Amino acid sequence: MNQRTARVSAASLPTPDQIADSWLARYRDLVDDWDAFAEALGRPLPVALWANPARISVAALNELLVEQGLSPQPIQGLPNALNLPPEFRAGQQWWYCVGLAHAQEAVSQLPVTLMDLEPGQRVLDMCAAPGGKTAQIAFALDNRGTVVANDISYGRIKALQGNLDRLGVLNVTTTQSDASNWPTAGGQFDRILLDAPCSSEGTIRRNPSLLQRHDPAGSERLGPRQRALLRKAVQRCRPGGLILYSTCTFAPEENELVVADILAEFDGKIRLRTIDIPGFDTAPGVTEWLGRTLPPELARCRRLWPHRNDTGGFFIALLEKDAGLPAEPEPELATLAESEHDEWLDGLLSKYGLPDDYWSRYRINRQTKRGLHLMAADHAPPAVPPAEGRGIFFHRTNVRPPKPTTSGALLIGPDVTRFRLDLSREQRDAYLRREIFTPTPEQLAANPPGQVIASYRGHVLGIAILHRSGVIESQFPSRWSGRASGTD
Repeated sequence: MNQRTARVSAASLPTPDQIADSWLARYRDLVDDWDAFAEALGRPLPVALWANPARISVAALNELLVEQGLSPQPIQGLPNALNLPPEFRAGQQWWYCVGLAHAQEAVSQLPVTLMDLEPGQRVLDMCAAPGGKTAQIAFALDNRGTVVANDISYGRIKALQGNLDRLGVLNVTTTQSDASNWPTAGGQFDRILLDAPCSSEGTIRRNPSLLQRHDPAGSERLGPRQRALLRKAVQRCRPGGLILYSTCTFAPEENELVVADILAEFDGKIRLRTIDIPGFDTAPGVTEWLGRTLPPELARCRRLWPHRNDTGGFFIALLEKDAGLPAEPEPELATLAESEHDEWLDGLLSKYGLPDDYWSRYRINRQTKRGLHLMAADHAPPAVPPAEGRGIFFHRTNVRPPKPTTSGALLIGPDVTRFRLDLSREQRDAYLRREIFTPTPEQLAANPPGQVIASYRGHVLGIAILHRSGVIESQFPSRWSGRASGTD
């Protein structure tokens, strides 16, 4: 649920009467305050951001926003997140484009906070795109170790990788696979996130057209797919591990009924954990629906209704696998050639004044003919399913002279001691628009011609070329530049 692309005007949102006359009326008996629920669906959703912990504190991000004339509000229960007005376009801000923050709806940030994550765990995100939760997982593991982020769609994998590159995520391998057929040879995981494909009913505040085009019968059709995914999650979870199942829909057919059937199928092998979400007003899971009585433990699931927290709708279940079950053998790991890159790496050390042991913290290999990819030193991806990408593409070697990519520059930039050029606000805006602009005499005197790391107020922006003719040429990627307004 990537909020960056979803700005909705209040005029397009439904009225309480339209809600009452719609298919949403089937949930009237589930909602504690129907009038408040219907009114909430007619209000635009706040924009929620989280600060990239590898690059900026939430306090420093808050200062940037205040300087911009905004009034960010803390989100109770999410100490690394801030709320902004619904009309704000986060994806067009300079600090967003260079990975200081990510826009992700508040309730969508919750699943990762409940997974009891810590460095050293092996984690699978089964339906990962567009990657906000994957990045949260990665940083919860301190950007080390092994996360596998899977999605069934190649196009969505590209969007996922783009977000990981922008944010500087080093411990993720991406795969394109039907997660319901995840191979046994891929191994078991300590933690699995299944943010399941669903009817998205809880996103009406971002997608008001859903009210007209939604087919409630779709929840019945989605159920088998969701059960297949959750069944595979249980199989791929290590004994004693946790599975977080979530959706952004209200339908019990996609939530409690799915969980209840999988609990029955794996009778005694998994159990529902009680969930506590401080700062959020939640409701228990449903235990009766359309004449079916569910086991009382389904109340341990949590529902987040839009009117209780000024959010979208969301459902969360946390399952624990019996620690006494036999574990499977460790998976075969991918073989990565890593011994052919000293020349390129030494060149970067020399040019930018990095410490001699700088690369010891990373694992580097060539995944394409274009150049080198960089991963966490202890990243250990499985051999199957085949990877779409590992870590970030950080150094382009198929051009002359070779140069760091923007994601590479954002990563190494804070550590460089030479060839770093701090830009003014006006120069920053020109840089993000991929323009050619003029350096100051002081900037010219401080740097010889060639590649430089461009920064603004200490925050790295990417690579620029200082030409002998006395101009600076931006190397900011066009696919990133298109969403940057340079707004301060």
